[in-house]
Amino acid sequence: MSTIPTNPITKTARKKITTLALRQKKDNGEPITMLTGYDYPTALALDQAGIDAILVGDSLGMVVLGYENTLPVTMEDMLHHCKAVARGAKTALLIGDMPFMSYQASTEEAVRNAGRFLQTGGMDAIKLEGGRERLEAVRAIIGAGIPVMGHLGLTPQSVHKLGGFRPQGRSAISAERLLEDAILLDQAGCFSLVLESVPAKLAEMVSKRIAMPTIGIGAGGGCDGQVLVTHDLLGLFDRFTPKFVRKYANLHSEMEDAFKAFIKDVENHTFPAKEHTVEMPEEEWNALVEHLDHKGQTGG
Repeated sequence: MSTIPTNPITKTARKKITTLALRQKKDNGEPITMLTGYDYPTALALDQAGIDAILVGDSLGMVVLGYENTLPVTMEDMLHHCKAVARGAKTALLIGDMPFMSYQASTEEAVRNAGRFLQTGGMDAIKLEGGRERLEAVRAIIGAGIPVMGHLGLTPQSVHKLGGFRPQGRSAISAERLLEDAILLDQAGCFSLVLESVPAKLAEMVSKRIAMPTIGIGAGGGCDGQVLVTHDLLGLFDRFTPKFVRKYANLHSEMEDAFKAFIKDVENHTFPAKEHTVEMPEEEWNALVEHLDHKGQTGG
C-alpha cells in the first residue's frame, strides 16, 4: 500500500515541498502559503489541507505557553514542538524558528543550534531574525548545509529594542535599510524571507528586487506568499488580534461554550449517559456480589 500523502481535495499524490519548490512558485507567479504549527494534530490538519510550509514559530511562547513575548522560549521548547510537528506533517516544508539567544552569541553556537533543528527536531530548514548583523551566522549555517529563511521588519525578538510590536520601514531611511538587508540576505543564500509589519509598497519593492521568495505577514499582497499565526487565524488566541489578521474561525469562543456545556451536564447528572458507560454481563455481576457476600459471612 502506498504511503505517499494525498491532497484530500484533489485526491492526487503530493510531493514533499522543498526550498527549491518555493523558488519555483515565485518564478511561476504562484502564491506560497505558510502557517504556524506547534503540535501533531494541527500539523496533520495543515498537511492534509495542502499548505506549502509550516513554521514552528517561537510565537508558541505567546499562543501556547502564555508568555508576554517570545523572549523566554528556549531551544528545548522549540525542539519539543518541532518533533511533534514533524510526526504530523510529511509533505509541507518544515521550518524551525531559532529562539532568542540561540544564534546571537557566536557563529559556532548558531550553527550548532541550527543543526539541532534538523538532526533532533525533524525540520527541513530554520528561520532567524535580522539583516546585516546576522550575515556571518547566516553564511555559516548555509555553509553547513542548512537552509535559512530570513526575517525582516517587525522582528519580535527585538521587541524591546524596537519599543514594542510596531510596524517597521515607515521612514525613507529605515525602508532603504530594510531593502539593503533583504538584498544582503538574498546574496548570502537564504531561500526565502519573511517580511513582517512593513508598508505594502516597500514589501512589494523588496519582492521584486530579490530572487528569493518573500512571505508577508502584515506586509500587503505584493509578497510572493503569506503567513499567519494559526492561533490567530482560528481565533484561539484571545489576548489580542493584530490588525493584519483575518479570523477564519472563532474557536476560543466555541471551546468555552463546549466547556460550559460539559460542566452543566456533569452538574445536572446528564453526563455520562448510558451510551457512554461500560457494562458487565449480569451473570458476572451477580457472581461478584455473591462472592463478596460470602467473604463477608465467613470473615474473608
